[in-house]
Amino acid sequence: MTQDLLPGMLVSHPAEPDWGRGQVQSVIGARVTVNFEHAGKVTINSEEIQLEVLSD
Repeated sequence: MTQDLLPGMLVSHPAEPDWGRGQVQSVIGARVTVNFEHAGKVTINSEEIQLEVLSD
């Protein structure tokens, strides 16, 4: 099941806390591109990785 993520949302990767906060750049199907503070742009399969939405 995919998440309801939208561009601009702030997220974190539960298995990669060192990546810092990330901002969702685009969502195409299950592919989510996120720009993380310390890892840069990363494309994530949201069917495999459940990103944590930040309330900040």
